[in-house]
Amino acid sequence: MKRLFPFMVTLLIISSCKNETKTDVDSDNELEELFTAMKGSFNSEVQSQVDSSYYNISLHMYPIWEDKGKFLYVEQALNQMQNKPYRQRIYEVTRTSDSTFSSAVYMLDADSLWIGKWKTPKAFDSISLKDIILKEGCEVVLKRVAPKHYIGKTGDNTCVSTMRGASYARSEVEILEDKVISWDRGFDANGEYVWGAEKGPYIFNKLD
Repeated sequence: MKRLFPFMVTLLIISSCKNETKTDVDSDNELEELFTAMKGSFNSEVQSQVDSSYYNISLHMYPIWEDKGKFLYVEQALNQMQNKPYRQRIYEVTRTSDSTFSSAVYMLDADSLWIGKWKTPKAFDSISLKDIILKEGCEVVLKRVAPKHYIGKTGDNTCVSTMRGASYARSEVEILEDKVISWDRGFDANGEYVWGAEKGPYIFNKLD
């Protein structure tokens, strides 16, 4: 038995190393899967045709700074007014634990300079992380509930917003291979709803 003991220890070490390597590979694959699902062009045209209380909104999310991590430039606008977006952000997608991911939100300085730059993402090589501002408390924490299916949200009242009398904003997000489902709402200091879709989330179908 004494002769076998070192051999057994060696097997356990090899097995442990293999398991760690597999976990690392799986983790990278899941992060890449999420990032791939998020990127592209989307709109809510189908939903707006079914229910007139929803607008046809365009959503563009394209990778930038590909050598620095998983960053997306995000632009949102009424579909017929894409030259006047109402939201321009940069998202940073990372893994935060074995089961969760984070999409941090950054603001750009001089938004107007970046309108339509989702078509030419290399334009962002002229700036860096020091030129954008983190919206603290506004990150979306996501969980993988099935292959190519992620669900998440912001903190209940951690994302400060002063738009239209709000005190904070709340986002609930569902990401699938062919769509992004998103419900953004603003609430006042008393927790009363002040802006955002009333009935439920917007459904953005992927176009490419």
